[in-house]
Amino acid sequence: MLRVLLSAQTSSARLSGLLLIPPVQPCCLGPSKWADRLLGGGPSAGPVQGLQRLLEQAKSPGELLRWLGQNPTKVRAHHYSVALCRLGQLLGSRPRPPPVEQATLQDLSQLIIRNCPSFDIHTIHVCLHLAALLGFPSDGPLVRALEQERRLRHPPKPPPPLQPLLRGGQRLEAALSCPRFLRYPRQHLISSLAEARPEELTPHVMVLLAQHLARHRLREPQLLEAIAHFLVVQETQLSSKVVQKLVLPFGRLNYLPLEQQFMPCLERILAREAGVAPLATVNILMSLCQLRCLPFRALHFVFSPGFINYISGTPHALIVRRYLSLLDTAVELELPGYRGPRLPRRQQVPIFPQPLITDRARCKYSHKDIVAEGLRQLLGEEKYRQDLTVPPGYCTDFLLCVGSSGAVLPVRTQDPFLPYPPRSCLQGQAASSPTTRDPAQRVVLVLRERWHFCRDGRVLLGSRALRERHLGLMGYQLLPLPFEELESQRGLPQLKSYLRQKLQALGLRWGPEGG
Repeated sequence: MLRVLLSAQTSSARLSGLLLIPPVQPCCLGPSKWADRLLGGGPSAGPVQGLQRLLEQAKSPGELLRWLGQNPTKVRAHHYSVALCRLGQLLGSRPRPPPVEQATLQDLSQLIIRNCPSFDIHTIHVCLHLAALLGFPSDGPLVRALEQERRLRHPPKPPPPLQPLLRGGQRLEAALSCPRFLRYPRQHLISSLAEARPEELTPHVMVLLAQHLARHRLREPQLLEAIAHFLVVQETQLSSKVVQKLVLPFGRLNYLPLEQQFMPCLERILAREAGVAPLATVNILMSLCQLRCLPFRALHFVFSPGFINYISGTPHALIVRRYLSLLDTAVELELPGYRGPRLPRRQQVPIFPQPLITDRARCKYSHKDIVAEGLRQLLGEEKYRQDLTVPPGYCTDFLLCVGSSGAVLPVRTQDPFLPYPPRSCLQGQAASSPTTRDPAQRVVLVLRERWHFCRDGRVLLGSRALRERHLGLMGYQLLPLPFEELESQRGLPQLKSYLRQKLQALGLRWGPEGG
C-alpha cells in the first residue's frame, strides 16, 4: 500500500511540495492565530506543547511513532498533522530519502485512522493534503478514512435548481441586480444589450445600467448611446424621476451623446414635467450643466419666484438651493446671452464649501498631504493656503498669490479672493485700460487624483471639469498636478523638485531672490 513512499524516483517530486509548508516554529506553539489555522485548533499549554515540540524535532519516522504511541493522554488532533508534516520533511530533506519500514508507516496510518473521528474539519483537510503529498494511495485505508470523515462533516449539497434560460434583457437585469455585482465585464454588458429585443429593455433595466456606469465611472460610448436612444424612443412614457437617473451618467462621465434628438427630447420633457417633480428637474439641469447644454426655457422656470418659493418649504430645500446656486454661477460665467430671471442673492449658498465626499472618503490615498508638505518646505507656510473656499463656493486645493513680477507673496498680505461676479470687474478694466493686469494673480494648484477621471483615466469627470472651467473663467490661473506625475515621484525630495519645476515653468519666484 505504501510502497510508493519507498521509491525515491516517484516520491521526491511529491515530497518536495512538503518543503513549501513552513515548519511550526517554537514561537508558534502558543495560542496564536497562525498556529490555530495551520493545526486546526489552538494547542493547550504544558505537556501538549512539549509533545508538539518533540514531534517537530523528531529525527526519524520511528521516533515520530514512538512519541505518539507513548503519550496517548497528551495527543491532540493537530499532533497528527504535525507528525505527517514532519514525516514529509524527513523523507524530502535528502536527494534520496532513506528507507522507511513498512510497519512504521502502517502503524502511523492506523493511529490516524483510529483517531480521525475526533479531528475537526480543518485538521482533516490538512491531513488529506499531507497524505497526498506523501504519496499515500487515494484508495488506501488512510485516505479513505479521512475522506469519509470529511464527507460526514460536509454532506453533499443538493444540486441547485435549474435556472430558466435568460434572454438579453433578462440577462442584463439579472447581472446588474446581483448584490455582488461590481465591475462587470464590459463586453458582457454590450453583448447582453445587443441580444436584447426592444420590448425587453424596460426603464428599470436601463436605469440599472445607467447607475452602474455612473457608479463605476465607465465611459462606454456604446452603452451610453444605447441609453440616449432609449430615452428618445421612450420619451412620452418616461417621467422626470426616471429621466434624471438615465441622464446622470452623461453629466458625471462628461459625455455628450451623438444622438441628435437627445437635447430636444430633454427640453420637451423638462417643459412637460418641470412643475411635477422639482428635485428631478434640478437634477436633470445639473447633468446638463456639466455638459454645457443648459436650455434657457428650463432656466426661466427654475429661477422664477414661484418655483423658488415652492422649493423653500420642501425637505430638500438646501440641496436644491445649492444646485440653483451652481446653475446661477454657470449662467454668470458661461451664458452671456441669457436675459431671464436669476437666483436672488439672498437665496444663494456656497456651492461646494468643503472637499467633495469622494475626496474625503479617499483621503488616505490622496497626494494632498505630501504636496502640502512639499509646498511648506519649498515656499513656507505663509505663502500658500490649503482647502480655501473661494466665491461663489468652490473649494481649492492650494492657492498662491503672485505679484506682477512673478514673486510668490505671503497670503496674509493679499486678498486671496478674486471678485465675483467677475463680469463687471473685467468690463471696467477693459474700458479703462485693456492692457492693465491685476497686480496680484491667483494661482490654484489642482490635484487630479486617479478617481477624478473616468475609468479609462483620460477624461475628467463632469463635476471636476466644471469646477476647473469655472475657476478659470473667474480669473484663477490653474496649475494641474496629474496623478501619473505625482505617483512617479519617489519620496519628498523628488516631489519638491517636481513642484519647483512646475512653479518655475509659470515664471514664479520665491525665497530671497523672489521676495
